[in-house]
Amino acid sequence: MSAQPTNTDVAPSPRESRQTPSADGLRPGLKNRHLSMIAIGGVIGAGLFVGSASGIAAAGPGILLSYALVGTMVVFVMRMLGEMAAARPTSGSFSAYADRALGRWAGFSIGWLYWFFWVVVLAVEATAGAKILQGWVPAVPQWGWALIVMVVLTATNLASVGSYGEFEFWFAGIKVVAIAGFILIGALAVFGALPGSGHEAAGLANLTGHGGFLPNGPGAILTGILMVVFSFMGSEIVTLAAGESENPRRAVTKATNSVIWRIGVFYLGSILVVVSLLAWDDPAIKEKGSYVAALDAIGIPHAGQIMNVIVLTAVLSCLNSGLYTASRMAFSLGERGDAPAAFARTNSRGVPQAAIVGSVVFGFVAVFFNYQWPDTVFLFLLNSSGAVALFVWLVICFTQLKMRAILLRESPDKLVVRMWLFPYLTWATIAMISFVLVYMLTDDAAREQVILSVLVAALVVATSVVRDRLRTDTRQALTKP
Repeated sequence: MSAQPTNTDVAPSPRESRQTPSADGLRPGLKNRHLSMIAIGGVIGAGLFVGSASGIAAAGPGILLSYALVGTMVVFVMRMLGEMAAARPTSGSFSAYADRALGRWAGFSIGWLYWFFWVVVLAVEATAGAKILQGWVPAVPQWGWALIVMVVLTATNLASVGSYGEFEFWFAGIKVVAIAGFILIGALAVFGALPGSGHEAAGLANLTGHGGFLPNGPGAILTGILMVVFSFMGSEIVTLAAGESENPRRAVTKATNSVIWRIGVFYLGSILVVVSLLAWDDPAIKEKGSYVAALDAIGIPHAGQIMNVIVLTAVLSCLNSGLYTASRMAFSLGERGDAPAAFARTNSRGVPQAAIVGSVVFGFVAVFFNYQWPDTVFLFLLNSSGAVALFVWLVICFTQLKMRAILLRESPDKLVVRMWLFPYLTWATIAMISFVLVYMLTDDAAREQVILSVLVAALVVATSVVRDRLRTDTRQALTKP
């Protein structure tokens, strides 16, 4: 039973008030339809289209359990984040909440790690998009396409937050329509109800044939988890974008409540269609990719090119959102004095220009590293940011444990979204994420990612602690008589 405060509209602390968007800061430019599509499209990354084949090869139909377990974990994390974001929407999202609940070191560290993750993603996605575009127009070199894509999306983000929202609305819309169409057509083919398809109606026989549902044993589920967990990164973007929407609380509440069906339909639904249409050990899945192999199996012409268009859309969406997310996190860090003050300034259109330019410059540098030293410098950047997604989710869990008490004390009326079975499910989620991190250390492919990511995280935390100590010493020196 919580104590009822005498005033539910307690003024936020000075540090917190500086995080609230104001007339001379970030401006609400995202419409409800933008936020809705950002929320839906945020869980559909290029990794779903290009990375699922390796997961199916490792776990067979049991990959569905891997997706279900990771999806459940993400649903819980989003519920916790939604609780905090609906109560106090801000561009810094979980970084700002960690700052308040766990201490300045936590907000600083997770904010910069998240920024680092997304600027490295910019390079990965720009290169992936450039490969597809060069296949269509080989006269332009791959680096040229990467440059063009980065420049166009940088210009979009610099124009206004509404421009970002409009681009993302259409990018995400194409992904959603493509996945929905794939599930519908595939489901009809599975049961032999697709007109003109020469595919034999297999029903659900492929789920248990060819060695059973778990042909490689129960342990393959854990291997599958490592392969699919990072394809879910991006679902939290809507809580950063909410601060620039017309109705932040409504947008966050709606996105949080719909995350279950989004993951259920787009991930579990589409993968279920693939492993039902084809035997999990069909060579075509690994050779062509799971979705192309499925489309080819039911006689869809030009399946490879269709999927290239969809993957390119997913890549551009990820680039667009990555640049937006990195710049808003940099803006929030600047607002809190944890990044250069220029990052916290906005132009006449309410756009944090310096934060965008600073983020994209690092992205350009990472693209250069990818072409110049792909197996050394860029591989280090990639591995050292590889486990950041899990760190972010872990910090969200610990932050929510503390923020619940703060919100109950200061503004209980704003707790419109609540984590289920608090605090038991929060602790269970912490245990799940911790288990995945420990299990990664036993996997040869993932071990280096965890070790390098932990080292980088330790360096960032140490930097924060030293900065705070120096600031404290400086203040004490200035206040001495």
